[in-house]
Formats: sequence, C-alpha cells, structure tokens
Amino acid sequence: MTISDNSLDRRLVQPVSPRVAALMADMTPDQKVAQLVGFWVDQGEEAVAPLADEMRAGATTASDRYEQASAHGLGHLTRVYGTRPVDAAERASWLWEQQQRLRAASGHGIGAIVHEESLTGLAAWKAATFPTPLAWGAAFDPELVERMGRLIGDTMRELGVHQTLAPVLDVIRDPRWGRVDECISEDPYVVGTIATAYVRGIQDAGVHATLKHFVGYSASQAGRNHAPVHAGPRELADVFLPPFEMAVRDGGARSVMNSYTDVDGIPVASDPRLLTDLLRGEWGFDGVVVSDYFAIAFLQTMHAVAVDRTEAARLALTAGIDVELPSGDAYATPLREGLRDGRIDEALVDRALARVLAQKEELGLLDPDDSAPPTAVDLDSPAHRAVARELAERSLVLLSNDGTLPLARPGRVAVIGPNGHDASALMGCYSFANHVLAHHPGTPYGFAIPTVAEALRAELPEAAIVSVAGCDVEGDDRSGFAAAVDAAASADVAIVVVGDRAGLFGRGTVGEGNDAESLELPGVQRELAEAVAATGTPVVLVVVTGRPYALAWALDGDAGSAPAAVVQAFFPGEEGGTAIARVLTGAVAPSGRLPVSLPRSAGAQPFSYLHPILGGDSEVTSADSTPVRPFGFGLGYTTFARTGLSAPEEVAAGDELTVTVTVANTGDRAGTEIVQLYAHDVHASVVRPVAQLLGYARVSLAPGASATVRFDVPTARLAFTGRGGIRIVEPGRVDLWVGASVADRETAATVTLTGDVHRVTAADARTVATHVE
Repeated sequence: MTISDNSLDRRLVQPVSPRVAALMADMTPDQKVAQLVGFWVDQGEEAVAPLADEMRAGATTASDRYEQASAHGLGHLTRVYGTRPVDAAERASWLWEQQQRLRAASGHGIGAIVHEESLTGLAAWKAATFPTPLAWGAAFDPELVERMGRLIGDTMRELGVHQTLAPVLDVIRDPRWGRVDECISEDPYVVGTIATAYVRGIQDAGVHATLKHFVGYSASQAGRNHAPVHAGPRELADVFLPPFEMAVRDGGARSVMNSYTDVDGIPVASDPRLLTDLLRGEWGFDGVVVSDYFAIAFLQTMHAVAVDRTEAARLALTAGIDVELPSGDAYATPLREGLRDGRIDEALVDRALARVLAQKEELGLLDPDDSAPPTAVDLDSPAHRAVARELAERSLVLLSNDGTLPLARPGRVAVIGPNGHDASALMGCYSFANHVLAHHPGTPYGFAIPTVAEALRAELPEAAIVSVAGCDVEGDDRSGFAAAVDAAASADVAIVVVGDRAGLFGRGTVGEGNDAESLELPGVQRELAEAVAATGTPVVLVVVTGRPYALAWALDGDAGSAPAAVVQAFFPGEEGGTAIARVLTGAVAPSGRLPVSLPRSAGAQPFSYLHPILGGDSEVTSADSTPVRPFGFGLGYTTFARTGLSAPEEVAAGDELTVTVTVANTGDRAGTEIVQLYAHDVHASVVRPVAQLLGYARVSLAPGASATVRFDVPTARLAFTGRGGIRIVEPGRVDLWVGASVADRETAATVTLTGDVHRVTAADARTVATHVE
C-alpha cells in the first residue's frame, strides 16, 4: 500500500507493509494522532531542555496529563530513565507495565518507542559515562567509537529503550558556541566517519540512532544558541550536509532530528526542501524524522512563522517532521483541532503515521510482548570501563612539552586547580551527572570516577601528593592563590588542572545555552596558572574543557613563565582522571590530535582550517586569525617521519586515486601516529579552501619500525558545489601532502584530474579506504 494524495509528492510517500496498511485503515483520527507524539512522564521543574518551563501544561498534574495524552496509545515515552535518578531495574518493571497499558489503550496492540540521550553513554543514573564527542574526534578512531556505540546500545536494549537521540553531526564553526562539546570536529569528513561508526554500533544492538541537528545549527550567528544561520547553499551543501549524508547512506541511520535554527530566514522545522526533498527525495532516507524538543511550538513562539500551534503543526508536518518530542504541544490537541476544522489535511497525518508504524514494526512494537523486565542490570560493566578508558587515553592531546613529560618518579607532586579535585569536571553537558544530578544535590553518581588527584595518587604510590584547588572555575576569588603557590614551591612538579564546568542554560561555562563572549579560560584560572609557574617549579597544565580556549600565553609565552607542558583533555569521562594520570606518568603515550583548531582569540572567530585564501592570515588585514595550534596537531613521546608520498600523475575525475606514504617511528619509544592526508584544489570554478583532509589512519609503531599507508581515495572526496548548484568533481591540478598537522607539508605530491567534469551521484563512494602494510 502507498499512502497518496494529490497534494503530496508521491515519490516521498513510502510504501508500507500489508500489516501497517491494515492498521492504518482501522485507526481513528485520535488513534493516529496519538502515534505522532511523545510524553515526558517525569518532567519536573529541572532545566534539562530549552524553555522547558514555558512549555509545561497548565494546572493539571503530570499523572493526569499522562493519562490524557496516552488515552489512545502513544508514539514515544520520553526519557523514562534519563530525567531523574531512578533505579534501573525498578524503572524497567514500571516500563514493562506501561507498555502493556499503552498497547491496550492504542486499540491495536501498539507499544510506545522509548527514547533516551546517549551522547556520553546512556544518560541514566549509575550508567557508564564515556568521553564527550569532541574527545571522539580527538581520538580519530572510528572503530573504537563503534565498539562504544555497541556497548551503549546493548545496555539500552536490555532496558527496553528503542531509540537514542544521538549522535550530533554538527560541524564546529565557532568555539564560542556552548554545544561544541557535543560535536566531533570542525572537519566534515571526521564528523561523518566517526558519527557513522557510532550509528553502526548503536544500531547493531537493535537501537535506532537519531542524527542531529539537521542542519546548520552550529553556524549560529556569533556562536549563540538558537541564533539565525547565514550559511549560503554552497556552505550548507559542502560543509554541513556531507556528515548527515554519510550517516544516512553509509550508516543506515533510522532517524533524524531537526535543527532549532533558521537558515536564511526559513526555520528548519518548517522547511520541506531539507526535511523532505533532500533527505528523502535525494538521499532515499526512509526512516522517521523527530522534532527537537519543543521545536514545533517554537515555530510560533520563537520564529513567529505560525500564528498558533495548529499552524505550527501544519508547517512541521508539511515539512516532513513525523513525531513531536518530547510531548504533544502541537501534534496533540492543536493538530486534532486542525483536522476537525480542515486546516490540516489528514493525508499529512497518514504520511507521518506510515513512517512511525513502519519503524515500530521494525522494532517489534506491533507484536505481542511476553518478555520480562530485567531484574538486575550492570550499567557500568568492566567492558564499559575498558572502552571508556581506552577512548579517554587516545583522546588526550599533548600541545607542548619541554621534556618534563612523561614524569620522572617525582618525590612530591602538587595537584592544583579547580578541575583536579572535582569528578564532575571530567564529564560533558549531556552526561547524566551534569545534565540531571546537578538538580539532585547529594545523590551519588553510582559509578566510580576518580579525580585527577586521586588517579595520580594511584599511579604514583610512592610520591607525596598535595591537593590545592587555588580557585573556582568561575568567579574572581583569589584567596586560594597563596596556598597553591606554597604547595607548588615545595613540590618537584605542579600539575595544574583548569578548564570548564559543563552545564545547561547558564549553569556552567560550557554546554547547551552556555555560549561564550571570550575564549580566555573562565574566571581567574589563567592567573592561578601563571602564579604557580612563577614559582619556578615545572608546571604541567592540564586543560579539561568542552571547547578549545585561547592558550597562546601557555603555548607561545616566555620560556620562563610558560608551563613546561600542556595537555588538552576534552571531557574524558569516568576513566578520564585515570587516563590523564597514565599519560602524565608515561604508562600510556599520548596519541590524540586536535579535531578543532586551537583559537588565537575570540575576535578571530568564526574560524575553520577549511578557509579560502582570504579567510586566513594575509597582508590585506591587520587581524591575525592563525590558530595557536592547527587542526590535526598533537605531540607524543616519540617522533615520526613521513616520507615518500606517492600518487599517480593523472586520474580521471570520478575515478579512484591511490596514494601511499611511508611512516617511521624515529624515536626510542613505541607510539601511535595519526597519518593525515590533505589536499588543495589549486584552481577551481568557485573559491576552494586552502586545505582539506582527505583521509586519516591510526598507525602504531615500535621504535625504529615503519609502515606504508595506502589511501584509496574516491575523487568524489574532492567534490564541491559548482556554479550551477550541483556537486561536481572538476579536472585540474590537486596538491597532496602528509604531515604532523594541516600546517605541516612534510612530504608532498601532485595529481592532475583529467577528463570531463564529473557529476557526483549516490553511486560515488564517500569514504576513503585505508590499508597499513
């Protein structure tokens, strides 16, 4: 059966199974509408979503509202584990009972999809907390991220969760934006490959991934949350869309979530060109589009393109949003009113319903369920912790080192700084601890998460370790400086741990709604670090953050006052303290690389390494946007040489390009290199960036060992949107290079693309195959 109506594009109304067709034919309008909404059973007074307080219903109690909303069944149950600290086994028992009730209420045995957040692991009490996505990017390790995704998915499935609102595929454009810690990289290919790996891991476990935020959200004006986006169609097509296309076409993602923003004046939640024509018509996506929380109501309240919520519902349905989350602010009563008075065509409801029921059929929610809830669930198993530690270790980026690291066996160590003593500083905005438990003071995390100071005590059992905070993350209280200086002066080395505190909507220094005007370290932390360095004791600065900060003072400052070494950690999770300690002591060699340029200043933003000639430093401006450390930068405890880059002289546009390079460990320690292949399209019909990452590979080598890395590069990796609005590969010269970062051309080659202009289609490969020999 194909749902059809003359007002709808038949190509974009997907066929459904006979079972779904029969269900739809037998459903009342109320039963249909019920399948298009979620309900947030536990929503209280906590600020865990934007403007949540303004979106709550009136005087009725939550339980009354739930009974009313689910009288005819329900599309989604919203965050039943992830809103309050609840015992997982007890909640699972409640959930199984609710599913039976909802199946009966639907009139057709249809269960509800249960969705949760999982940006840093399942956002539930006592569940494992992994590194934040920005750390995934720093690790440059899709295979490890896929393993993590599978573990998270297995836990979700065991608890009766069907869908996760992850991963985030927003390409970083401005580090002032508070949600940078949820993002993976400023490079679309890194975002696409790593996010697609996460999708595969989650979905292999039987849980549907949700790609967000589609699309352009991270390009918001001045780095402000929900602000307008001024990206042109070429930037949208060449920077922001490719990661989503990879995750849809290569990863098979089953769900997509809209962006809150408007792009060139059109709110994405009301834009059928993106949510229907492109996503479904061009890419062939046949899953479900869900709204970001309250985004449909925002068409009225924030974007002012709808006069009321009935019109907001019509706009969103027409655009292609199938399900409203977290609850039915527009798709419940306002939608039913629109059906009754003729303002909304029931064919729009049927189109969305067909997709929702097809998803539920795939998830088994149309079948009778005689399973039993789990009686005990290990949410933080040894397997979880092993992957959490490995990913944290691989994500740490060594930004500078005068030889102080790895630490010799010091007799006395001073651990100074606000983030050295607080476990919450190791976790991102969407961790359960910072997202939810912040509203429940005194509630334990329910899993082990040693601080940096505690982990160093475990790694250096013979050393005397003294801990002094010195200051808070925020504020101007310097009263603790004297104790910190005294502790450093009497130590062999001072580990100064500074950075961010993740939170939401003003509760923290980074995270959703916590956008920044400055990229200096918050509060007086820089002053603390400089005061400690002035003692003459070697200082290792550990920066634990959710965004890159302006650290020129620490990296390029005077030799006498700059730290001896600087380590960047992007919210490394429950094993982050241990990972930091193991890297500092040399038990593990650092192998992370910057997934985002380290900014010079806030005034140089927005900046991306993917800039054209006039987008970087030049003689025509006195403003210097050159990053303090470039994209892809990272030191280790050994050295590598990259030689012999080889590529064919010519290859036809549209064909595959094979590139090889030799990498050798030239130091005396084992280490891991991230081999980075870059390209520059020398002359093109439109302005192109001065550099573009084509592919990358993690290569571990013993001292003195070498390997040949082969990149099989589809020339579609060099595609761009031409003057006609079509993505093409043009003939012409392309410079290639491999180095320690985008700024380092250690070995280079040139290839000429020949033949006619190649128009990119779905048949073109989107990823680079790598081989290490």
